[in-house]
Amino acid sequence: MRRSIPGPCPQCKREILFVYQTEEIPYFSDILLISAVCDCGYRFVDTMILGEGEPVRWKYRVEQPKDMETRVVRSTTGSIEIPELGVRIEPGPACEAFISNVEGVLVRIDSVLDTVLTWAEGEERENALALKERVAEARETAFPFTLIVRDPDGNSAVLSRQAVQEPLEPDAEPCPHHAETGEN
Repeated sequence: MRRSIPGPCPQCKREILFVYQTEEIPYFSDILLISAVCDCGYRFVDTMILGEGEPVRWKYRVEQPKDMETRVVRSTTGSIEIPELGVRIEPGPACEAFISNVEGVLVRIDSVLDTVLTWAEGEERENALALKERVAEARETAFPFTLIVRDPDGNSAVLSRQAVQEPLEPDAEPCPHHAETGEN
């Protein structure tokens, strides 16, 4: 089902279309995609899983090129971690949900690093360049790595039979030595 509903842009108040579309994802629940775009630059994208959601933690081991194609659903409450890269992406106030694949997650990380490189200097710049190189190696599956997706609302997922789904423990904190990448 796809439905468009007109409404005011939250940023400039011009009338825009909010698009609501449901999709069926194999091995998972139906999802609702919500999106809106305005000429003023406002963008909104969210994903909601229409089934019951319990706090969840997904672990997926990436070892070969075909693993890069695995679908990743990240809601606005989901976090992503790749311990081997020292990367943790926490949802921020302007976090957007997305449906992508493992390679797409790495592309998003690379894009954040490109932004960092526009202003970083010294050691911070060297660290960003080194991480960019590691991300490029990961995209080529030069080394195995683990993708971890946590979602307290249960609206994120890694869509593969090889992905391990576990209940998310409320006190479970990621390792403190990992770098954080906050999204706006």
